[in-house]
Amino acid sequence: MCRASVEKYPENRMLGWREIINGKWGPYLWKSYKEVYEEVLHVGSALRTHGIEPGARVGIYGSNCPQWIVAMEACSAQSLICVPLYDTLGAGAVNYIIDHAEVDFVFIQDKKVKELLSPECTHARRLKLLVCFSSMTEEDQNSAASIGVKSYSWNEFLEMGRKYPSDIVPPQPFNICTIMYTSGTSGDPKGVILTHENIVTCIIGVDLFMEQFEDKMTVNDVYISFLPLAHILDRMIEEYFFHKGASVGYYHGDINGLRDDLMELRPTFLAGVPRVFERIHEGVLIALQELNPRRRKIFDLLYRYKLYWMNLGYKQKNASPLADLLAFRKVKNRLGGRIRLIVSGGAPLGSEIEEFLRVTSCAFVVQGYGLTESCGLATLGFPDEMCMMGTVGSAFVYTEIRLEEVPEMGYDPLGDPPRGEVCIKGRTAFAGYYKNPELTREVLKDGWFHTGDIGEMLPNGVVKIIDRKKNLIKLSQGEYVALEYLEKVYGITPIVDDIWVYGDSFKSMLVAVVVPNQDSTKKWAEQNGHENSFLELCSLNLLQDYILLQLKLTAERNKLRRFEHIRGVIVEPNPLDTEKDLVTATLKKKRDNLLKRYKVKIDDLYQKLAGN
Repeated sequence: MCRASVEKYPENRMLGWREIINGKWGPYLWKSYKEVYEEVLHVGSALRTHGIEPGARVGIYGSNCPQWIVAMEACSAQSLICVPLYDTLGAGAVNYIIDHAEVDFVFIQDKKVKELLSPECTHARRLKLLVCFSSMTEEDQNSAASIGVKSYSWNEFLEMGRKYPSDIVPPQPFNICTIMYTSGTSGDPKGVILTHENIVTCIIGVDLFMEQFEDKMTVNDVYISFLPLAHILDRMIEEYFFHKGASVGYYHGDINGLRDDLMELRPTFLAGVPRVFERIHEGVLIALQELNPRRRKIFDLLYRYKLYWMNLGYKQKNASPLADLLAFRKVKNRLGGRIRLIVSGGAPLGSEIEEFLRVTSCAFVVQGYGLTESCGLATLGFPDEMCMMGTVGSAFVYTEIRLEEVPEMGYDPLGDPPRGEVCIKGRTAFAGYYKNPELTREVLKDGWFHTGDIGEMLPNGVVKIIDRKKNLIKLSQGEYVALEYLEKVYGITPIVDDIWVYGDSFKSMLVAVVVPNQDSTKKWAEQNGHENSFLELCSLNLLQDYILLQLKLTAERNKLRRFEHIRGVIVEPNPLDTEKDLVTATLKKKRDNLLKRYKVKIDDLYQKLAGN
């Protein structure tokens, strides 16, 4: 598929990146399809020179960049198995994957070399070869040599491939393309086996899906890549863009500087997880608060006017060109000014955020649902269909979906509405978990993959993800509470940057750990005469009370039941992130780890609430 695109679009821009010029990030630099493919052939040849045989596992460890893709495509060209090593999970998971997948060769970002060669990463000793995306320091080269690992800079490895060319060894459809480890919210990562047929079927499926729409993708489309390439969502989007001869530009590595990359690259396609879009929404709301009341009212009137026409069936671009011109193009400009399509995946996007993006982004907005095990897409929404708001769309091409009863949670696919565990079957479904037949048998029954997600089937055949099979708890009064759902609802509160909701079967109340939004907190402080630092503000009881009040308003606005209200909060100034091992790389909460971290404070909080 890669070769076909190179033959069809040799001079098109394929991969873009930025370099530092005079202490600042410069403009995007580009490599054409032909230039990238030449590097793919050289890297593949250099691997063959080192005696690598088809079926060997090759690790790739680092942030998204052109070298990542070259290494990945070189694996496919030589029938090697690409094993992404998580850029966000640290040495523990990397050490486990190297051993479990029996990785002997690793392509690596210079910043990650020390981590890989650290004493904690004991299985690095099994490696035969280390190829750096740029070049390695003398110290790192010596560290590698001391454990018997050969190391090369990127240019040295390319030069070796030029000197000793080898023919490509194209894979068969049933050959393993990648073993992609999913982070999991508990235990060791699971190695999901995806074949070349899985990947190609998914890409052809998107082609078939796109045929039904008037707006077509073109070679001029540009995707900004910032979601980890080690995950299926970004990987499949990039594979599709390469299939169509379009361009992929990589962010410069700092997610806080993404706005600068958007302005420089001016992409036409943006994909993200809900947290990304929640931040965009929060940014616009904060900007609106700074407008005078008259201009705020005009924005609100234009919003409701455009939404009215969209609900009547008008396409977003025709619903109100005047509103777009007067108000919403400013939101579009915050995303670079050329966005045509926004896709949200990884977790359900709140209806309030989705509606806001549909109205104000001047772009198509769709949600999809899938897992690594489904090779990405299992369902996909249709652009401009307001009836799909708050849903993840209908079954994707080549995919069958059914709901299965979960009696202990009261979910019945024959009930009204039909609800149950989402099960998937089709040509994009994975082959199993690597070296884990027990878990494979547990989730694959009669050819159906049991996702663990709870879905609701709407009368028009679209699916809504409403719960997670394992994240349901029963409070002491016997009421069931869906924690992930509540986190999604409370997460749209402007003062909240992140929230972890906790409940205990021996308690009747819910509590939460809240990371406040810095801008909203500082604004509250100004209005209430506090001049403390953010860290000091987070220790104030007054801020705690204010957060509780805002959460109560959100609960009432969303008609939550009384036992779903948060009764106490712990204010946490630092983010709940992967470095502390509190969330997975796709920002799903690691509840066991969170409980270990905050257990003492939670116990104190419950004691305090019991005394009130």
